[in-house]
Amino acid sequence: MSAPEDFLPSVRLPEGVVLRDMNDGDLAAVEQLERRLFPMDAWPLQMFVDELSQPETRRYVVAEADGVIVAYAGLMCVQPIADVQTIAVVPEFEGRGIGSAVLAELIAEARRRGADDVLLEVRADNPRAQQLYLRFGFEQIHIRPRYYRDGTDALIMRLPLTEGTTA
Repeated sequence: MSAPEDFLPSVRLPEGVVLRDMNDGDLAAVEQLERRLFPMDAWPLQMFVDELSQPETRRYVVAEADGVIVAYAGLMCVQPIADVQTIAVVPEFEGRGIGSAVLAELIAEARRRGADDVLLEVRADNPRAQQLYLRFGFEQIHIRPRYYRDGTDALIMRLPLTEGTTA
């Protein structure tokens, strides 16, 4: 099974929302959102600093509405695997296609970097995110029991990008 470009859902950002690369000036706002959106599992600021300092294997993006960050996401790619490190959309902006747009950009980046597969972890108790990933062709390949601090399992999902890659 492969995931050709035309297989992916068509995505467009809502009017007034722009997608751009994350930079050091975004870190304070992203860290605040991280603590708000993932209170139990929030990354510390230094983790984002470290991630941005590795552009040869990382790419982070933010989505802005009226100059305010409303989503962010990051990818690590060490061939042949790309891994979605994080993806977040503020609840007030969910359901508008922003999550789809940032995920599509991460998948496109994985392709540009020559990855065979994209992997990610998603909370077992987050059906909305799971449905997003399924729409993009991800399949569940594993469960990591009690992966998150509160004991929730992580579902490992995979999107093959090239012919011949199997679960």
